[in-house]
Amino acid sequence: MDSAELYTQGGYLERNKTWHVEDSPWKARQILQILQKNHIQPKSVYEVGCGAGEILNQLHQQLPASVEFHGYDISPQAFQLAKAREKDRLTFHQEDLLEKDVSCDVLMMIDVIEHVEDYYSFLRKLKNKAEYKILHIPLDLSVQGILRMKPILELRKSVGHIHYFVKQTALASLQEAGYEIVDCFYTSGAVDLSSKSLKARMLRLPRRLLFALNQELAVRVLGGYSLLVLAR
Repeated sequence: MDSAELYTQGGYLERNKTWHVEDSPWKARQILQILQKNHIQPKSVYEVGCGAGEILNQLHQQLPASVEFHGYDISPQAFQLAKAREKDRLTFHQEDLLEKDVSCDVLMMIDVIEHVEDYYSFLRKLKNKAEYKILHIPLDLSVQGILRMKPILELRKSVGHIHYFVKQTALASLQEAGYEIVDCFYTSGAVDLSSKSLKARMLRLPRRLLFALNQELAVRVLGGYSLLVLAR
């Protein structure tokens, strides 16, 4: 099964029954933070790879009533979940946004490029569809992750990560694809979100303490962080 078939043939939903809806309010807060920090007041927000659509639904509730939202996903299963969230100014499409002649103020790629086989072409094709792009990129490579290896292989099996980044390679990839980095910061999903894994729960306190002392060291050594990027 190739990477696209995982999402179009139902395999992803089989492995991830909620399509990560429970994480969406937290992700929406990170997006709102970077928008507010950079004084961006969009009139239109699109999301590629929107999944069940809950991130857009959360933003719909918190951004002004003048903002239009559109979510795109190639997965029929994700589209069915997202359609239940449709309302005034919030619309979902089971289509490939790369093939659509659309433009918006903000285009979101939240936990997407690590799934895309040719993410350079993907990024280049999307670049001119929006003035601002917001990306959330998991930083799967860390000292403890590489030493243990199991967490990286589990991400490949359970959620389909086929590319693995550190901050520097993530930003370099965006710049090589023609993006201008406006702002970025770490997000601490492994600390802030609930986990069923005992090892992940045990690492919360060390991650929090080391991150308070030295962010770069915590991310590189212990992992569990992602990078939120605002680009043009």
